[in-house]
Amino acid sequence: MVAVFEDLRARLDRFLREHSRPDPRARAAALRDALVEAKVGVQTMQSSLTSTEQELASERRQLTDAERRRQLAAELPDQETVAVAERFAQRHRDRVGVLERKLVVQREELALAQREVAEILAEYRSARQGPTSESIDAAWRDLAAAGADRPGMGLDDAAARTDSDQKLKQAVEEQLAYLKKKLGKDSRP
Repeated sequence: MVAVFEDLRARLDRFLREHSRPDPRARAAALRDALVEAKVGVQTMQSSLTSTEQELASERRQLTDAERRRQLAAELPDQETVAVAERFAQRHRDRVGVLERKLVVQREELALAQREVAEILAEYRSARQGPTSESIDAAWRDLAAAGADRPGMGLDDAAARTDSDQKLKQAVEEQLAYLKKKLGKDSRP
């Protein structure tokens, strides 16, 4: 089951490497998808763990029964029956040992997977909130692609702030007009 998380992490890393232009929304979406897959993987691992616990409990009951039968067979003068009973008891002992080791490994894998989910969740939350400067830069790149100019950032005085606000408002209106035209929803004649 850890392979599920290793594959998931590899795909996520590859996705993040392949996108040269940082797109916070795409990164957050990829992390969200990874988180969903990881949570499904953890649920699958928990189901497998529960199944192994049930199988171990059943095997322990069968071992107890086999040992009881071996003791009863030992009271009989028939050594063949004792040998058969001992073989069955040994099979159940061996199976109990294997299942106990399997259970330990599954618990360790589950703990690793849960830590991985916690890491992905932390990354997702961070990406979702994201550095606003990246988001703002991406918005400005989109506006520039639409033909808008980025106004100067001289915000030292009220006049500069008003001028900057006007340029920003104009850029937003130009972007909206461009998008409407592109989508064929321009309401102007």
